[in-house]
Amino acid sequence: IEASKFFKGLFETALKKGELIEAIEFQVPQKSSYQKCPNPASRYAIVGVYVAKFKKEANVAVTGVESVVFRCKKIEGALNSNFSSSAIEKVQINPSGFNSDIHASAEYRANLIKVFAKKAVEAC
Repeated sequence: IEASKFFKGLFETALKKGELIEAIEFQVPQKSSYQKCPNPASRYAIVGVYVAKFKKEANVAVTGVESVVFRCKKIEGALNSNFSSSAIEKVQINPSGFNSDIHASAEYRANLIKVFAKKAVEAC
């Protein structure tokens, strides 16, 4: 099962009753970094961004923003053209469907995605 199809919701996966994960395969990036804005009480990510730089592409995963982790294709596209924090500046993140609670609005989370993506790129 591809990771994009594996995560279905909060604490919910595509595994059927009785199924177990026997192996996980993934590419090892040349460089990577995970940066997050933690909730002060739980330390869970209000927003977390993982940037992985491979030989031919960059992958960007975001946590804490929706009910499941997701790839941010807009930032990936910018980084695949120019792997630098400045490449992220012009990316527009639509907050529609993002979590919104007492800790962070959907719009604030959209902004934090860019902030922590830049930090992750700089840490690579």
